[in-house]
Amino acid sequence: MAIHPEDLILISVDDHICEPANLFEGRLPKKYQAEAPFVSEDENGRQQWWYQGKPGRNLGLNAAAGKPREYYNTDAHRYDEMRRGCWDVDERVRDMSAGGILAGLNFPNFTGFAGQVLNQGPDPDMNVAMIQAYNDWHIDGWCGAHPDRFIPCGILPLFDARRAAEEIRRLAKKGCHAVTFSENPEALDMPSIHSGKWDELFSACSDEGTVLCCHIGSSSKSSATSKDAPPSVPMTLSSAMAIFTLGDLIWNDIWWRFPDLKFSLTEGDVGWIPYFLWRAEHVQRRHSGWTGHTFPDGTGPTDVFLKHVLCCFISDPIGIELIDHFNVDNLCWESDFPHSDTNWPHGPEELAKLLGELPAATVAKITHENAIKHFQFDPFKHRAKEKCRAGVLRAEAPDVDVVTRVGRMADQRDVEHFKMLARGAGTVSGK
Repeated sequence: MAIHPEDLILISVDDHICEPANLFEGRLPKKYQAEAPFVSEDENGRQQWWYQGKPGRNLGLNAAAGKPREYYNTDAHRYDEMRRGCWDVDERVRDMSAGGILAGLNFPNFTGFAGQVLNQGPDPDMNVAMIQAYNDWHIDGWCGAHPDRFIPCGILPLFDARRAAEEIRRLAKKGCHAVTFSENPEALDMPSIHSGKWDELFSACSDEGTVLCCHIGSSSKSSATSKDAPPSVPMTLSSAMAIFTLGDLIWNDIWWRFPDLKFSLTEGDVGWIPYFLWRAEHVQRRHSGWTGHTFPDGTGPTDVFLKHVLCCFISDPIGIELIDHFNVDNLCWESDFPHSDTNWPHGPEELAKLLGELPAATVAKITHENAIKHFQFDPFKHRAKEKCRAGVLRAEAPDVDVVTRVGRMADQRDVEHFKMLARGAGTVSGK
């Protein structure tokens, strides 16, 4: 039975905020107000976030929604070179409606996808104050302005597992059941997830039903190969970071100690996952005699993935061809607005074509039901379900111009900046 794009209810589990420059105003204890992160403009007119002498993760590709691809830039962007919906919550909702999107989980940008910039200041107490101020702005200000349209997602003081656990419990009381976590904490000079040093954090997440979201690039590393590789190489290999995260997760022993724990692989697509699960099963069959790795109750790495790991895609036909290898209760859709991979405002049309052969119940799970369940989010408490469909939402924003008419054309400056990031001076795609 054909899917009509306008009938879909769409909740994205991966979007982003290009944080407004006044984010921290009125949200910090007096003694830290002068130390708040800030936006400054350099001699070339670029606007950049800074915290304690460290630059934030700003990049033009993080604010590309609505731009022709010839206008994608890779250096630090300006607010007047992006859609207002990138940083203005009311305009974001209008953009979402124009794209037929009911709701989204919004990751941070300038802090790094795991909040790593705010974790790296010299004063731990000040870092916690900044992180809590960010979270309060995000939950109360951004999400609270339109509670039917946003799934809250917090950042954590990852430099201290105990304090991170306390923040998870504080956020849960505020209705937030998603937090960012690094795809590879060791790359940020933190303990690995095999170390046992994250147990307090994992326990808090398991108790509160909070999902640990591992966004690609949240280790401040990229999938660069050779130093002279053209930009298309790391862009093609961006999902490689999610492969590493999956490997760490399926061979971990945390699941037997925290049986309700859930992780999410974000923005890595899914078509590659069945192969690596097969490879993991092969390794267990052939090599467990010397690795000594055991799974309780006759389970294996695939069972761990199917029970504990959520994943998502924007438009991945290979993943849909292989959908029988997934737990469809853990598979979600993402828009990635306003980043350069987003298919906004055409998500409903692309999904209707991609999912057209699947049962209606499976389509509903992927497009919105799984997000509602896993992140304890109930948009229908605020808005009647029939008014959540793409066609109805679009009718609420008929005047939104979905073409972004600000910015500059890409040129060699963008290629050189991207190569600089891939060589290690930064991170590909600002992540």
